[in-house]
Amino acid sequence: MSSPTIKDVAKLAGVSISTVSRVMNDSKPVSPEARRKVIDAINKLDFKPNELARSLVMKRSNLIGVIVKDIGISYMAQIVRGIEEIGRMYKYDILLSSTYGDIEQESKIMDFMLTKQVEGIVMISEDTNPEVIYKLKNQSAPFIHLDKFYDYEDTHTVSIDYVNASKEMTNYLIKQNHKRIIFLEEFTGTKIGKAKQKGYIDVMEENGLEAIIMNAAGINIKGGYDISEKILEKAVKEDVSAVFCAEDELAIGLLNYCYDHNVKVPENISIAGFGDVPLASIYRPSLTTVREPYYDIGAVSMRKLVKELKENQKIIDNTILPSELIERESVLKI
Repeated sequence: MSSPTIKDVAKLAGVSISTVSRVMNDSKPVSPEARRKVIDAINKLDFKPNELARSLVMKRSNLIGVIVKDIGISYMAQIVRGIEEIGRMYKYDILLSSTYGDIEQESKIMDFMLTKQVEGIVMISEDTNPEVIYKLKNQSAPFIHLDKFYDYEDTHTVSIDYVNASKEMTNYLIKQNHKRIIFLEEFTGTKIGKAKQKGYIDVMEENGLEAIIMNAAGINIKGGYDISEKILEKAVKEDVSAVFCAEDELAIGLLNYCYDHNVKVPENISIAGFGDVPLASIYRPSLTTVREPYYDIGAVSMRKLVKELKENQKIIDNTILPSELIERESVLKI
């Protein structure tokens, strides 16, 4: 048995095909009686319109394309959840695809999404090809570019004030009477990484304290673990009492090393992070850190897209959300 068509709905309802179309698309006024007949006919026939054909006619798909590095990365999953939940409120679905770190794949995925007539795009990346950014800026759909490490000019984004967030953590450590504080970051020195470093340096200089900066090979748990021996050697030689890590993963790597080598945290050394990934509250001692509002970043990004799509409010600025210092067990007041 073939699926019912819009003609079948019109025949059962006793109205024209154009009236059925108006009811389905809510495009023009229809009398209450005609609307009731059409809806009854749709329900009786269990009519499901061809969404692809409908989107071609209406030039609307109610789809938002979301490109991520890997949905298995916890903070990316939180951002996507914010996008998806707010999208549902406004009747938008998401078309999600992961690049798994393949920068060339980003371009192919974007092309694919545009063929599916996505109405907007959110790209959640950690290292994006400039050619992809160029393509993102020159296609017709509005977009938001979210990147945890890089800050590209002339792209719309939602983030936090990394300088001030880093200042808040450094001030907190000083208030806990730590004077010799190492700032641990990745060697590459990304724009956002430099913003965190600036916040740390500014506060140390304001308090007449020496800035001590060390670099890990990568912003991950292994990077933190691998440099931990050098950090602890320096801590002993130079009377360092705290380490402020630019990312939670670095801090967790340091916590692991301390556990493996019987170094007590925070009794022997205090450790702070940045991000508040789920592991930060699970590890023992739990990690004092700066909370980045990942869910809210996704939610606000979706709201900005919806405003442009539904209210024709162009995305003209970048949104800065508040961060929060989370006090846990890994920092000791001296």
